[in-house]
Amino acid sequence: MTEQSYRELKKEILRHMDLYYNQDAPEITDAAYDELMRRLKQAETEHPEWVEGDSPTRIIGGSVKREAGIKVRHNVPMLSIEDVFTLEDVGKWIGKVHAVHPDACFSVEAKIDGLSMTLRYRREGDSLKLYLAETRGDGLFGEDVTANARMIPDVMETIPLSCESLELRGEVYMTHEAFEAFNAQMEESGKKTAANPRNLAAGTLRQLDSGIVRDRGLSLFIFNVQDSVPRDFMHCHTDSLDALALRGVKTVWHRKCRSEEEVISAIGLLGEMRGELPYDIDGAVVKLDDVSLRDDFPAGSKYAAGHIAYKYPPEERAVILQRVEATVGRTGRLGFIGHVTDAETGKPARLCGTNVSRVTLHNPDYMREMQIGIGGIYLLKKSGDIIPKLSGVVKAPEHLYQPPENCPVCGKKLVSDEGMAAIRCVSVSCPAQRSRAISYFCSRNAMDIAGLGETLIDTLVREGYLHDCADIYTLYTKRSELIEKGLIGKEKNTDKLLAAIEASKDAGAEKLLCGLGIGNVGLSTARVLIRRFKNLDVLSNADAETLSGVEDIGPTTAQAIVDFFSDEENRSLLARLKDAGVTTGMKETGEESELLRGKTIVVTGTLAHFGRKEIEEKITLLGGKASSSVSKKTDWVLAGENAGSKLEKAKALGIEILTEQAFLNMIGEDKNHVTDNPEKNQ
Repeated sequence: MTEQSYRELKKEILRHMDLYYNQDAPEITDAAYDELMRRLKQAETEHPEWVEGDSPTRIIGGSVKREAGIKVRHNVPMLSIEDVFTLEDVGKWIGKVHAVHPDACFSVEAKIDGLSMTLRYRREGDSLKLYLAETRGDGLFGEDVTANARMIPDVMETIPLSCESLELRGEVYMTHEAFEAFNAQMEESGKKTAANPRNLAAGTLRQLDSGIVRDRGLSLFIFNVQDSVPRDFMHCHTDSLDALALRGVKTVWHRKCRSEEEVISAIGLLGEMRGELPYDIDGAVVKLDDVSLRDDFPAGSKYAAGHIAYKYPPEERAVILQRVEATVGRTGRLGFIGHVTDAETGKPARLCGTNVSRVTLHNPDYMREMQIGIGGIYLLKKSGDIIPKLSGVVKAPEHLYQPPENCPVCGKKLVSDEGMAAIRCVSVSCPAQRSRAISYFCSRNAMDIAGLGETLIDTLVREGYLHDCADIYTLYTKRSELIEKGLIGKEKNTDKLLAAIEASKDAGAEKLLCGLGIGNVGLSTARVLIRRFKNLDVLSNADAETLSGVEDIGPTTAQAIVDFFSDEENRSLLARLKDAGVTTGMKETGEESELLRGKTIVVTGTLAHFGRKEIEEKITLLGGKASSSVSKKTDWVLAGENAGSKLEKAKALGIEILTEQAFLNMIGEDKNHVTDNPEKNQ
């Protein structure tokens, strides 16, 4: 390797480090990144004179990193504040306080929409010095984020106070300007934007790389003195905040009030300021100003005493619907996104501090009810100040929106679930749901391919190796390529997965039928169908009337099966699976009989000789139905040890209870039968 190629390799690795650590958007796999680092280390071993301080082998993630997961017990529990939603409730609370302490004063403060953090200081020389910052966590334990807190400009390293120690609580937040700058950068890079400032601030504070915190520009307001030594400093809350402000600490907007009228007036003033503030607030906090009086007004174990939070009503804007976008989820279900603009400005609607240009339109029933159509004008609000939603019609459109009849991704005919509002694409090869369909095919109730999970399937789909479930059985032809790319792992892991895929070919026709993902055809129904039709070739040619004649197969399920096998693409898929050697016929175990035909049996408790999965298969092989719930249609309940509510319900309904031994005697099974791998399920 030449020195020039070494420097180009170093530059490439630094770029990937930035994508991974700073932007949470890696472009290559871990294995590919490891290979680049291996080449770099080899070059530096051979040419140590090339190595400089900025080499990726000399830095961690590009900047200083904190250690994740270090738990901290709070000195003072970080509790929530009880919410109230009307000014009348605020007045009642103030009246309750004044009934006990007529001269009590209050502090009205902005409730910043961010996340809480506690700062601990201790005396060093003439000042207090920061030594710990902690997140709220569960209120009793938080996480040490000291390194990241030091990256926030509003966090003071030292405070010129004469206390021996001081503990402050504040709210970490992101200004509109910082939030919009981040999203603009993401859009320019073609990456996913953040949903709102609060979520982005929360994710940023917990980053392992402190450099990310510095670059994203978090802010902080202090809103409480949690503790101090001596405690004289925290006798009067507003005085404490004012004293901190005089020493350069950035404190929350607050106003001292003596009466209900003054409190209501301050809440109103803050509400009027809300739209002009450079950050988001979602309420006004009202606190007893005299800290010593707060414990006289407890609000429960999860709420701080002597506090309430008035939540402002959600903002509303009139918006015009410009277009409707139909999307297909991983389950095939269609979703609908409305693209809107502010009716006054023509730009994204400014609501609760964020720009809103997209709203969820749920399903066709919702759209009919809301009179959704292009050009319609609607009221937009944020539910809980978080999720934008339409709340009413201002002006109905000329024409209502009509959902598509064909899938917007694959073009196949869409289906509506009976009695449901949802519209779905049921094509197993639809690109929008490939990963979901293949994951289900590999799941335990289906082909049970250990090691081929959703994450790996996503990777193989993205890399072009899997387009449908039949492609799983061609992966062995790509063995060398898969090992070279490290998509599954090294040679050992790749061969282990390929062996599991090969073994799955003998999973059985009922497992294969379940894995095809036909509507309403789970493993239990698949077993019934295979017992009746013996193989998938016969089943695929059955008509709806014949299928409906099978026990427990209703007309909806029958039609779903007919529709599935009427699709040439699905028939081709089945043929490819069969050509690959996947079993499509019923296994001949010698155990099949009609001994339990027509009988519904519920198993509960722990059995000595059977696992749950094994006993249910046994019941099915003998012609019975293994049900998971007790009802009047249940014939027997097979009860093992520690049987619970199902046993009690069976007794109440007068259903016959079988012991395990009684069941064994009934089917003529050797009582010494022991399963190789029993599953102990309740």
